[in-house]
Amino acid sequence: MELTTVWFVLIAVLWTGYLVLEGFDFGVGMLLGLLPKKGDKERERRVMINTIGPVWDGNEVWLLTAGGATFAAFPEWYATLFSGFYLPLFLILVALIVRVVAFEWRGKIDDDRWRAWADRALIFGSWLPSVLWGVAFANIGRGVELDADHQYVGGFFALLNPFALLGGVVTALIFLTHGAVFLALKSDGDIRTRAGVFAARSSVATLVAAGVWAVWLQLSYSDEGWTWAAVAVAAVALVLLVLATRARREGRAFVASAVAIVAAVVLIFGSLFPDVMPAFDPANSLTVENASSTSYTLTVMTWVAVILTPLVLLYQGWTYWVFRKRLTTEHLPAPAGLRFERPVEAHAGPTDSAGSGTIEG
Repeated sequence: MELTTVWFVLIAVLWTGYLVLEGFDFGVGMLLGLLPKKGDKERERRVMINTIGPVWDGNEVWLLTAGGATFAAFPEWYATLFSGFYLPLFLILVALIVRVVAFEWRGKIDDDRWRAWADRALIFGSWLPSVLWGVAFANIGRGVELDADHQYVGGFFALLNPFALLGGVVTALIFLTHGAVFLALKSDGDIRTRAGVFAARSSVATLVAAGVWAVWLQLSYSDEGWTWAAVAVAAVALVLLVLATRARREGRAFVASAVAIVAAVVLIFGSLFPDVMPAFDPANSLTVENASSTSYTLTVMTWVAVILTPLVLLYQGWTYWVFRKRLTTEHLPAPAGLRFERPVEAHAGPTDSAGSGTIEG
């Protein structure tokens, strides 16, 4: 197998890891606005955030690695993708930055208004990438308007075609369901019950939307007959997901949703090959050959990947093992953040000679 093909496959693997792992992070973030019940929203949101708290930043490393690998192995693909899809990718980046800030700063201040704004940022930073990743990958699978210099000339609104918009709906639904299943797997009590009920309902919508989109891609934009196998695997996985969520078998449901995401990535990348970014005019398409780096660069990258990838996988696997237990609201300590308060000026008097009280600022 040529190194260009090897790195095409490896980039697909990196995207698979990102979408499977960050997918349930996005799902939990989206559910922050849907799942907590009135009266105990804050404690339940803290449980939800803590289910992904130890792993979300490690999951994002898969995205950084996929982007870096694309830049090094297929620089022209990277350049065309990031210049042509500049606005949607910029919006994804903004959403991810907002999400990071919300994760890191939510507990710094013990104030309801502060936490409410952080929760809005988490919800926004989860919904927007979930939709836009689907739009981006659907456009890549469908093909875009490239000129003879491999520059995208279609414009932003050309990316908002029906096939791409349905792709955004599909990724949002699968991440919602994936996140609900993960939350049911990692929590207990009322949150677990409501997450399971939500997953049972959303899995049906996911099955329908993903089925329509996958068949549309295969019939209209794929020249590879073998990718029907990926469609079949995804269909079986989604049916099993529906059945497992109805039976409240969280472990099986999580495996089924993960397999469905893997099958979707195989379908997209399998439909592309040997292109990395197909054009409406096939003569202008970027392929694994005309978009790749030199053989020497790919050889060095391969050795680095062989040495470092097992170490990264072992470390991330160990992290999941350490934080494998279920969480409930009873496990949460009291908030430890600062308060929006200022000291009272000292006043001499019989009840407060030291002036040590506080008032709300």
